[in-house]
This record gives sequence, structure tokens and C-alpha cells, in this order.
Amino acid sequence: MKDNNSKQVLLSVLGVAILVVAVVGVSFAAFSYSKTGERLNTITTGTITMSYSETTNGINLTNALPMTDAVGMKLKETNQYFDFTVSATISGNTTINYAVTATKEADSTIPDTGVKVYLTDMDGTADTQILAPTKVSALQKTTSDVSGAPNDQYKLTSDTFSASSSHAYRLRMWVADDYQVSGDTQTFKLRVNVYGAAAAQ
Repeated sequence: MKDNNSKQVLLSVLGVAILVVAVVGVSFAAFSYSKTGERLNTITTGTITMSYSETTNGINLTNALPMTDAVGMKLKETNQYFDFTVSATISGNTTINYAVTATKEADSTIPDTGVKVYLTDMDGTADTQILAPTKVSALQKTTSDVSGAPNDQYKLTSDTFSASSSHAYRLRMWVADDYQVSGDTQTFKLRVNVYGAAAAQ
């Protein structure tokens, strides 16, 4: 009987010891998990700008004659192209989505089907095609763009910045060779805009 009682006491003590170890183990695991899941708050900021040397942010055609794509892609005289630079200043881990868009001025008399645009990369000494010669009427329009661009603008290109940097572009524009020019004054004015927004983190 005495043997039975001491076995029972031993088992009870052993049971309590196992219970204490289990509780301590669970508490430690919960503590470790909560530490592992901690995150530091980081503040991320960024800005995007467009710069150009011309007096306006765009390009105009007035009484221009139609030309082939081969000729239009090589336009290099003053007032035959529009050079601009898109720059981002970023601190932290921000990624900025940006879009280069264009809008037609209301007093343009040539229809969108009569004008072509051509966008190239001008970083360094490059003149590399980004947007092939395309009629304005065939350009994609912005709709709920991740860059924050308003709807219904002509989209020329889009890209992202994940660090402070800049990107140079050249836009050429000409009257398409299949457009029939009338005797009236023919004009087409395109304004270039850049929009940027931080990507969702």
C-alpha cells in the first residue's frame, strides 16, 4: 500500500513537472513567434518630373507635307522633334510607375488618322525606337492607369523607376503619306505629359 502511494506521488510530481515544462515551452514558442513576426515601419517617398528646353511641352505641325515613315523617322532639324527628360528622385524603397502621354490641342485641323508619331530613347547618344511610327488614331488611350494618368489621353510609353534616375526621350511627328492635304491651313498640335504614382507596396 505504501508502495502504491509513493508511486502515485511520484507520478503526480512527474505529471506536474511535465505540465510546467509544457507551459514554459508553449510560452517561449509564442514569444519567439511574436518576435519573428515584428516588422519595422519604413517611410518611402518619391517625386517625378519632366524637363524640356522648348517653350512648350509638345510639337506642332503647320502646313506640313505628307512624308513616308522612312523620312519621318530621321527628322532632325529644329522644330521637327521634341526632346524631353523624365527624372525621378526617390528615397527609401519606393517604385514609381510613370506614363508618357499626349493630348491633341482643340484647334488642330488634321484628323488623328492623318498624323504619325515616333518615340525614341535618347539616353547617351542612342536614338533607339520605343514606339514605332504609329498614327495618332491607333495609339492606346489611358484608362485607370497605374501611373495616375487621367483617362482618354494617348499613351506613348510607360516605365518604372526604383531608384533616383532619369530617362531621355525624343518625339517626332509628321503628316502620314496617305493623308490628302487640302488647300486650307493644316495644323496639328500635340502636348506631352508625364504622370507618376508610387506602386502598391
